[in-house]
Amino acid sequence: MNNDPRPTPPEQPLPSECCDSGCSPCVWDLYSEELAHYRQELADWQARHPEEK
Repeated sequence: MNNDPRPTPPEQPLPSECCDSGCSPCVWDLYSEELAHYRQELADWQARHPEEK
């Protein structure tokens, strides 16, 4: 059993999910934040599992 699974990337929003009305936050802003968080989690995970790079 793997108690430390590799992080999974967030799902990119579909183009139709953005209404182009300047929402704050926009679905693309939220995705960008989730992606940055994922990249940090992945870097941390890779540091713990150097054999999995």
